[in-house]
Amino acid sequence: MTLKVNNFNLKDTVTCGQIFRFEELDDSSYDIILTDRVINIKQVNNELIVNSSNMNNIEEVIRNYFDLDYDYESINNKLLEIDKDNKEIIDSCLGLKMINEPRLEVIISYILSSNNRVPQIKNALDNISKTYGKKVIFNNKEYYLFPSLEELSKCDIDTLRNCKTGFRDKYIYEFVQKIINKSFDINLIDNMNSEDALNYLMTLNGVGEKVASCILLFGYHRFDVFPIDTWVKKYMKDKYNIEGIDNIRKFTYDKYKEFSGIAIQYMFHYKRNKN
Repeated sequence: MTLKVNNFNLKDTVTCGQIFRFEELDDSSYDIILTDRVINIKQVNNELIVNSSNMNNIEEVIRNYFDLDYDYESINNKLLEIDKDNKEIIDSCLGLKMINEPRLEVIISYILSSNNRVPQIKNALDNISKTYGKKVIFNNKEYYLFPSLEELSKCDIDTLRNCKTGFRDKYIYEFVQKIINKSFDINLIDNMNSEDALNYLMTLNGVGEKVASCILLFGYHRFDVFPIDTWVKKYMKDKYNIEGIDNIRKFTYDKYKEFSGIAIQYMFHYKRNKN
């Protein structure tokens, strides 16, 4: 399938740190494991060339996953109104979208991200998927879908540890058990404001403010929430001479308000790629 797109940058969107289970191929296309299928996707100018293990409703799936119908141009214009000096970082991030990743996978992915490196996070997610998820053959290669809640209900701490999750094995197990026994509801967050949602997520063991912020930004489309990492700290120090997480958070909220998450994501992407 070929899909025309405007103001979209596939490479930046896939590689900017939102998702972990993808592979860049020699032809500059990407194999990405979605909820119910594997896709291969390549951008040529303003067209996306898509193949998949499941081509049913593929355009709808692609448009939703890559957030293609959301108006980022108006957000960019608003960020420029707030501060015309944002032009350089906005121009460097044109076409970057916030992927709509399945919530169960997002939460477990970012529980795994605590004090962990990207290759190890990906490896653990792949191991969990291989242990509990469904196998898919696509382009003569084996892939494993991320397991459903029903499939994850069979998990135990020892097996999760063998999936190379490290000390996070018990956090993932406890999280799954809380969903199963209905003491935690990942959809309840939709009815909360972002402050309450952060606090709710932080009732989970292994979820601090940074992990909760990633979950809300990447899993719930909450653009008023943002994580602060090393690259953001460097940008804030170099650009505004602001240091300290609390100071950065207050400055960003005061300046960018409901678009703080997008502004921070742009700063992160810009600084990481410039260095």
